[in-house]
Amino acid sequence: MTPILRMALDEDIGSGDVTTRACVAESQQARGRFLAREPLVIAGLALLSELYGSIDIHKHDGDSCVDGEVIAEVSGPARKLLEHERVALNFLQRLSGVATLARQFADAVKGTGCRVLDTRKTTPAMRALEKAAAAAGGVTNHRMGLYDAVLIKNNHIAAAGGVRNAIERTRASGLDIEIEVRTRAELHEALDAGATHLLLDNLTPAEAAEWIEEIAGRARVELSGGIHLSNVRAYAETGADFVSVGAITHSARAMDISFRLELA
Repeated sequence: MTPILRMALDEDIGSGDVTTRACVAESQQARGRFLAREPLVIAGLALLSELYGSIDIHKHDGDSCVDGEVIAEVSGPARKLLEHERVALNFLQRLSGVATLARQFADAVKGTGCRVLDTRKTTPAMRALEKAAAAAGGVTNHRMGLYDAVLIKNNHIAAAGGVRNAIERTRASGLDIEIEVRTRAELHEALDAGATHLLLDNLTPAEAAEWIEEIAGRARVELSGGIHLSNVRAYAETGADFVSVGAITHSARAMDISFRLELA
């Protein structure tokens, strides 16, 4: 079983589900259905297969669901179905929230040629699950962690003694190098040092368009900061290659999914 699932079950069940053990006979069998209670994009379904021995999943991660639609059906000992209910719902609701918000962002930039990226602003220990949910929703995963890509930000620049120093010192990594620039001077210093991926943070769409015109295709451009559903298309239409949105993982609300149990 996935370690985070085992941790979640241990956290919830502890020494035993006292309510279920008191109410439900050990021999009782049951069936249960997971139902969408609002329009959503589903994610996290693979976890259900780890929680339940007998399961019929009607959807795939990334599928849209309408209110009232059956997502999956499970069967087995009633005690197990009840003991695993909250853990299953917590994961499905959370991950479907990420996928649903990701789909909204992906749809908002459709046709612009700009891709939406997620970020490392994830729930501790749930990054792989949340990034899988974001991808199911249609956005592009950025780096998984500090180990698989170079992203030089303002504090790295300060610690390295400048933009050029930071770029030169990271070349030996052999990884893609992205650098954040905050001023026109830093922009030109980065381009002169051979930067091929620039992060422009906290610009308005109009400002971003000016900077991108000045960059003139010499580097890929990612925009971040203050980007939300109401303005993401304006940022995408500046000519940027990417927009990154931390809200996809750090501010997605849990979707309304319910579990209904019937005796077998």
